Amino acid sequence: MLTLKSPQEIEHIRAAGAVVAACHKEIRKMIRPGVTTWQIEELVEDVMASYGARPFTKTYKDYKFATCASVNDVIAHGFPNHTPLKNGDLVTIDTVAELNGWLGDSAWTYAVGELSPTAEKLMRVTKECLDIGIRHAVIGNRIGDAMYPLHKHAAANGFSCVRELAAHGIGRELHEEPSFIHVGIPGKGFRFKEGMVITIEPMINEGTWRMKIDEDGWTARTMDGKLSAQFEHTIAITKDGPVILTSQDD
Repeated sequence: MLTLKSPQEIEHIRAAGAVVAACHKEIRKMIRPGVTTWQIEELVEDVMASYGARPFTKTYKDYKFATCASVNDVIAHGFPNHTPLKNGDLVTIDTVAELNGWLGDSAWTYAVGELSPTAEKLMRVTKECLDIGIRHAVIGNRIGDAMYPLHKHAAANGFSCVRELAAHGIGRELHEEPSFIHVGIPGKGFRFKEGMVITIEPMINEGTWRMKIDEDGWTARTMDGKLSAQFEHTIAITKDGPVILTSQDD
């Protein structure tokens, strides 16, 4: 069931989103060759604790970590580990903070050292896809009106949108209605309404959009072993337009 949020509830989600944004600001400072995703995991736990928040995913469906750490061909849900990151790696860190019973969710792809031209382009286009999706998430539009230009932008640059992992509503629960993928048809799907709070989180692949799951039951990889990137914000749909609740801007 779709739950529309009041302005006060949106502010609670914004507060949780600010904790997630603070985590990403600190991650950005430490990303370099030689750092491990386990060190990032520990950093995120410390930052959340400093705000009186907790990492929601540590108790979600038997997931054991505060972060998902997805390197290179891993699309999503990679486990943090002690393997040092290498120059040229792409690493996506996804984390969810719970503060006073409300959730904020954001993923960000980071460049480790100097990237190849392809990886650099993939990062740039993926962030542009996020921005396009947010820009079209306005009252009266349908989800297809927002997702169509997003996936067309990826395709125009030679990339593809993952179709087997969905974005979602968020509030007191991590996965609320509506659920949707980042491919759409103009005029199709649910309409954006004032009070909706959702994630927009395009996962853009260098090659095919198809994926496979590792034996751990979580780690999603590109089927062809090529790179993947993701940028995600939690946003609120308001009468004044979409509002980013996980903004990293000061």
